[in-house]
Amino acid sequence: MDYFLQQLINGLSLGAIYGLIAIGYTMVYGIIGMINFAHGEIYMIGSFVALITFLAIGALGITWVPLALLIMLLASMLFTSVYGWTVERIAYRPLRSSPRLAPLISAIGMSIFLQNYIQILQGARSKPLQPILPGNLTLMDGAVSVSYVRLATIIITLVLMVGFTMLINRTSLGRAQRACEQDKKMAGLLGVNVDRVISLTFVMGAALAAVAGMMVLLIYGVIDFYIGFLAGVKSFTAAVLGGVGSLPGAMLGGVVIGLIEAFWSGYVGSEWKDVATFSILVLVLIFRPTGLLGRPEIEKV
Repeated sequence: MDYFLQQLINGLSLGAIYGLIAIGYTMVYGIIGMINFAHGEIYMIGSFVALITFLAIGALGITWVPLALLIMLLASMLFTSVYGWTVERIAYRPLRSSPRLAPLISAIGMSIFLQNYIQILQGARSKPLQPILPGNLTLMDGAVSVSYVRLATIIITLVLMVGFTMLINRTSLGRAQRACEQDKKMAGLLGVNVDRVISLTFVMGAALAAVAGMMVLLIYGVIDFYIGFLAGVKSFTAAVLGGVGSLPGAMLGGVVIGLIEAFWSGYVGSEWKDVATFSILVLVLIFRPTGLLGRPEIEKV
């Protein structure tokens, strides 16, 4: 039972990270009906910005951990949002009226470009980071241990999800996003600035990916220029598993994949955890092609 709870907590923290990235995929798909394959690299850039920021503020003499973490988070979200906005302007907006294959290839090209861009700037070697937030919370007489970083990851994800849901449901930007999701042409005729809404959607997705990148840096303590590929694929899988276009579905898909990985690694072995993840995805899509919380598209006639 103790080991089960330990793996459950590990799976929830990992799933929270996948969920944060998956929201970016599902938001972009909901607005423009396309998959942003460069989103995994945006997450990778977020982790690098957090690392560089930590080294910079350390050089400036800022050693108070809460302040350092806050600066890292804000800097990572800010710079990563700029990258998300740039990807939309360069890789998507000029091709918005083109056949769907064109922006798909453009996004893949942008993904490869960003990987090589970071490799050239930061080098191919892994970048380590010393533990910033050491310590654990022990439960059940010490049988279950939760690191403060993993606990913070789960709490931050819950707070972001609540805030994000309120933003989508109760603000004018959220209403504009939902209007564009339904019908961009009609939304434009009613005065919605469609280009601005789409750009802000990319920015919001990138900011959430930056949070995930920073939390991964704090949990594992090492990053490289290639971490965005596998995390991006798994997060895209989470979005599909939960139902592409559904925000709760993206988070649910991320948690499900995180739990599968944690329990498979704990009880079977970590060698085949990716096979288990994608096998379950295939089974879900066979019996429920729209995903767990997705809704079938209704074709207008």
